[in-house]
Amino acid sequence: MTRSEMKCKCCGGNSFVEAMDFINLRPINKKMSYGTERVYTVCMDCGEVVSIKVKNPEMLRK
Repeated sequence: MTRSEMKCKCCGGNSFVEAMDFINLRPINKKMSYGTERVYTVCMDCGEVVSIKVKNPEMLRK
């Protein structure tokens, strides 16, 4: 499903933006790992976060 086909489950809106955190996600057992950013898809009408994914999942394996 493309972003243009998405519909917010909370308000029914169809306008979304992608945003990122400043703090990287890293494996619990690898404290010195660089990790990877989280990418959020956010409804522009109500602010509901409709999707969270990691930018580079391979960075969690290292």
